[in-house]
Parts: sequence; C-alpha cells; structure tokens
Amino acid sequence: MRRKRKKTEIGLHAVRGGTIVGDHEVIFAGTDEVIELKHSAHSKEVFAVGAIKAAKFMTDKPAGMYNMNDLISNL
Repeated sequence: MRRKRKKTEIGLHAVRGGTIVGDHEVIFAGTDEVIELKHSAHSKEVFAVGAIKAAKFMTDKPAGMYNMNDLISNL
C-alpha cells in the first residue's frame, strides 16, 4: 500500500543494476523548476581510495562520533 509523503519528508529512491558502479543524483524539485547535482563513478577504485583515507584518519582517534567534515578538514 502506498502512502502519501509528508511535506516535511524528503523523498528517496535507489536503483542498482547492470554494470553501474556509482551513479548518484540529488534533485531539488519545486513548482516549475528542478535543480540537479550528479556524480558518476566509473570504477570502484574511487570508493576504495576514500575508504583507505578514512581508515588512516581514524587510526589514532579515540572512540566517538566523526563526520565527513572531520575527515575533509584533515586532508
């Protein structure tokens, strides 16, 4: 059964298939206009490099909550 989305709720949709490695789009849709931001990855290597950088960043950190701003500001 489908339910109607609340005005304050952000809609999310995911599609995976074939040989698509990483195709990401963010769409801001309003009345009569759409803004799109897109990222396409052609190899899984880009994700592996990011995971290694994150692991190196965490090596000497105490247990706790970290976010991407912590990682990026340390690059």
